[in-house]
Amino acid sequence: MARRNASAAIKKPTIPYLEDNSVGPMLRYQKSLPKLPVPALKDTLEKYLKSVRPLVSSEEYAKTEAAVAEFQKPGGIGEELQKRLLAKANNPNVINWLEDWWNEVAYFGYRDPIVVYVSYFFAYKDDKIRRNPATRAAAITTAALEFRRQVINQQLEPEYSKGLPLCMDSYKFMFNACRYPSKPSDYEVTFDPATNNHITIIRKNKIFILDLVKDGIQLSTAEIESQLQKIYELAGNTKDPPIGVLTTENRDNWTEYRKMFLAADPKHEQLLKKIESSMFALCLDDSSPITVDEISRACLAGDGRNRYFDKSLQFIVFENGKAGFNGEHSSMDGTPTSRLNDFVCNVIANNKVDHGSPNVRSGLPVPQQLHFNLTSEVLSAISKAEKNYDDHIAKHDLRVLAYEGYGKNVIKKLGASPDAYVQMIIQLAYYKMYGTNKATYESAQTRKFQHGRTEVCRTVSVDSVNWVKAMEDQKVPIEVKAELGYKAINAHVKYMAEAVEGRGCDRHLFGLRMSLKSNEKKPTIFTDPAYAKSTHWNLSTSQLSSEYFQGYGWGEVY
Repeated sequence: MARRNASAAIKKPTIPYLEDNSVGPMLRYQKSLPKLPVPALKDTLEKYLKSVRPLVSSEEYAKTEAAVAEFQKPGGIGEELQKRLLAKANNPNVINWLEDWWNEVAYFGYRDPIVVYVSYFFAYKDDKIRRNPATRAAAITTAALEFRRQVINQQLEPEYSKGLPLCMDSYKFMFNACRYPSKPSDYEVTFDPATNNHITIIRKNKIFILDLVKDGIQLSTAEIESQLQKIYELAGNTKDPPIGVLTTENRDNWTEYRKMFLAADPKHEQLLKKIESSMFALCLDDSSPITVDEISRACLAGDGRNRYFDKSLQFIVFENGKAGFNGEHSSMDGTPTSRLNDFVCNVIANNKVDHGSPNVRSGLPVPQQLHFNLTSEVLSAISKAEKNYDDHIAKHDLRVLAYEGYGKNVIKKLGASPDAYVQMIIQLAYYKMYGTNKATYESAQTRKFQHGRTEVCRTVSVDSVNWVKAMEDQKVPIEVKAELGYKAINAHVKYMAEAVEGRGCDRHLFGLRMSLKSNEKKPTIFTDPAYAKSTHWNLSTSQLSSEYFQGYGWGEVY
């Protein structure tokens, strides 16, 4: 999962890249960003062996060492695959050597339900001024529209990390975008923002389309609230069969159901296109989550019915005025959407968004409810999807630990990286529960490169295992435990620093494996049990920060 330090400082340092004045500020460095590098084969294999060592026995490690030695022998398959990968990376028509493979294997070709396994959520803190759901939903909509305006006009300042601009290409998939189910692989479609100024609103499983421009003028927050109140009234107290639950299905199932749904009535294609082309979805739930656990569960999954999970963005507002967000992950990682959501909450809380006139214009059109022809076949598909979803969600649990004892300022005073410090806490907790440490994924963003997404920071190291074992050994003096702790933290910081530079081992090994031809035998390095064990992410971790979120997360990878 790809969510790392979304609150990169937005500033304008001296940049060593050429500026492109033919585009807006948001994309001015885009063409000058470096390309994702291909690390040296020797470096990757050394890093791989080092990361595997704490996960396997001495006997297993000897086999892995032999597999790596065979792979990297002069004139061998490793050198040939590296040569092919470099050829792809150096092709002037290829922007990013990883992009097409990664998007296909990790996202579009993935067939399991996207709910839990792909989608992610942010749960907002309460808005003490806007406790009425229509009021809060209207303010969120206005704030999101302002962010959209800056994206469309390319006026949004790029994000920066360590003084360098990050790739902003994925922002094109933020608004007016939708994932489409297809066999053998899904795909993403974006729609013209100039001609699609409507949003999808879902209430009581009923789907409404709300145009946010009248007579060339965007609806004010007061007008949006007025329109939302009409939707609450139109939706009434009864629920419709939930079309949206079909988007929770296995992607092959949803592909077939969508074909069946389109065949059920000629008008269905245009009705679905209204949803798919909308700026975003706004889900007005009738539940009232109270605890952080409850709102987090509701934002990650909810009952699966009052949603359309293929939309890039779903803002969720509950009956009691609480709110949050669900994101579709395939074309966009968590850092851009975290920035969007942080912006939305920030400008509302600090009254930095123009809400427009408090007066509601007369003659606003009644929001359009989409009416579908629900044949017995379609109803049967919906019923199956509901059962599959309920069974699927029943196998999951979600808890939030909000630790208030101390935070990053204290950790920094101790001379430690807050991220690495918390990663070591997770390792210690896992060891205390299970008596062992297993492969752990922390996402490292590689957006300093063109079309960069993520690399893996492998958290488990020889140093981390030495530390957790020492912490559980009463005979080890506390000074030694502290020394081992700093060593483990510093090892993690070093790996993360290399990963964000595109010098982890996972994406490179993936690229080498994908460079094999279909008729070529898979090298032993990839069939070795240690390879599967070291990429079986028993823990999938990440960190981002916003003062306005009280929960965020995603589902397990395995």
